[in-house]
Amino acid sequence: MDCRVVVEAAVPVYDVETPDEAIRIAIAKTGEMLNPDLNYVEIEMGSRTTPSGEELPPAFIAADEALVALELEMKVFNVEQEEHASRIARKEIGQRLENVPLSVLRVDPMESDDEDADEADAPADEETDDQGDDDLIPEFEELVDE
Repeated sequence: MDCRVVVEAAVPVYDVETPDEAIRIAIAKTGEMLNPDLNYVEIEMGSRTTPSGEELPPAFIAADEALVALELEMKVFNVEQEEHASRIARKEIGQRLENVPLSVLRVDPMESDDEDADEADAPADEETDDQGDDDLIPEFEELVDE
């Protein structure tokens, strides 16, 4: 099973004046920490809401320092359970984002129509390959006769 895992990160940013500046710096800082090893992780602004449901900006600024909510999306392949996918994503991202709190927001199984089609074609391909191999490799008895 393949899954898409979305992890929320709380990225600290220093010496900023506006939420937009904090968000830009947080995305750039996170991208630098993830690249080149995890350049396939998508980085987006996170969303925050009050308990009453009111939208808040993803950056909270106090005393020229900000805490920015970012969402990091990563695809995890060949896992048995969604929990396994979330652990893999947290470990891979967490190793590169030191001192950044992470929380798994959601794990979505990915539909893989192409893989199902490939698996359906596999037995036919293998039979064809086996027949071709018989022509290339001489039988044991033929080798003994020589």
